[in-house]
Amino acid sequence: MAAPVLEVEDLHAWYGESHVLHGMSFSVREGEVVTLLGRNGAGKTTTIKAIMGVVPKRTGSIRVRGVETVALPPHRIARLGIAWCPEERGIFASLDVLENLLLPPVVAPGGLSREQIFALFPNLAERLSSQGTKLSGGEQQMLAIARILRTGARLLLLDEPTEGLAPVIVQQIGRTIRKLKEEGFTILLVEQNFRFAARIADRHYIVEHGRVVDEIGAAEVGPGQERLVAYLAV
Repeated sequence: MAAPVLEVEDLHAWYGESHVLHGMSFSVREGEVVTLLGRNGAGKTTTIKAIMGVVPKRTGSIRVRGVETVALPPHRIARLGIAWCPEERGIFASLDVLENLLLPPVVAPGGLSREQIFALFPNLAERLSSQGTKLSGGEQQMLAIARILRTGARLLLLDEPTEGLAPVIVQQIGRTIRKLKEEGFTILLVEQNFRFAARIADRHYIVEHGRVVDEIGAAEVGPGQERLVAYLAV
């Protein structure tokens, strides 16, 4: 069994006086795609932000390849080879596609070349001189993912990559994640679209009220469908 790349144990996080995470514990092994599933407000995105060190106050343990990061600033965490694609995508409207793509610094060797990125996202190759404001939602999501693949990070945190996208784009994002898995990337995926997540993930952690309440493996998805519906139904 592959070693854990990411280990989160008894993670608590606060925004001001608001206690959001209440003891999150889970792990992601080398080469896995793992999802955090749950209703809105369950704490999934806060977990990603806490891993990256951008939540103001957090306690517990977060280890990236054995290195304790809970007290490290975000720039030190990123240089351990971890990259975050936020839900809001963060595309700079005043920059064109190529400028957005080249903006993040390289944090480790082995990042994808432009040619490899354009093979994954051929739409971007056709829009290099287009400003961020001119891109569709799907193209912005492709650019947001492409941008972190350049950095050399091998642990990717993807926050709601399919939200608001047309089905054909969702399918393309799914193919991309499967391809990245084949190439050895490790991916932690925050999703509400379980049908999408079920096709690509090895394991699912169910999050409620800022903690993990269940774990369901890919092989259990069929028999565990009623459990998932109970957890995720609004």
